[in-house]
Amino acid sequence: MTAANKALNTVAIIPARGGSKRLPGKNKRLLGGKPLIQWTLEAARDSGVIDLIVVTSDDEEVLAIARANWAMAIKRPDALASDTATTVDTVLHALQHLTDNGFAYERIMLLQPTSPLRRAAHIREALARMSDTNAASVISVCETEHSPLLSNTLPPDGSLDGFIRPEAKGLRSQDLPTYYRLNGAIYFITRDAFFNYRAFDPPSAFALIMEPSASVDIDTAADLRLAEFFLTADL
Repeated sequence: MTAANKALNTVAIIPARGGSKRLPGKNKRLLGGKPLIQWTLEAARDSGVIDLIVVTSDDEEVLAIARANWAMAIKRPDALASDTATTVDTVLHALQHLTDNGFAYERIMLLQPTSPLRRAAHIREALARMSDTNAASVISVCETEHSPLLSNTLPPDGSLDGFIRPEAKGLRSQDLPTYYRLNGAIYFITRDAFFNYRAFDPPSAFALIMEPSASVDIDTAADLRLAEFFLTADL
């Protein structure tokens, strides 16, 4: 790659450490016959709007999958492979590697491999959303499965006194306001905003609404089975 084409518009960072307490080796687990991380690699490639795909991992098998799927592979240090390592620090390490190797870029997209049902079209929609709103950041969300107005904490004795919030009393579920949650699939931000705030949710962040069926976040074996269902279901 020459100096001229090291000037990138959008770089995608895929963080995929080897360890996972709830689902060991989850980024290499098979989903629909492919390693989990490959779904994200293919979505980024097929979007046609990512100039460079980067995988950062401490796991050599994960890095080998990355290299076999058009991505730059960065071996992260042990300090960034623990349960306490932050995503921001991991991304900063990957971006420093790019800088050290002469790459320049305008925008950063964080694509977590635990969101395998995020498609190439969603990635393109995130870029369109940033362009349409002039946003500093675009973050994917989906509608909550249950209204938080019907949720609450419980005291030690399990009493339900005051459990239902006053604003929800007497309302049917379909009459409650629509709430959204972060789904973890896409975090898209300008370079300047990321380095100014060291976060993916700076001022002037806008939502990209995704369907719940594309928002499965793999953390357990049950999540993996749910993703398999959505892959094959005719909804």
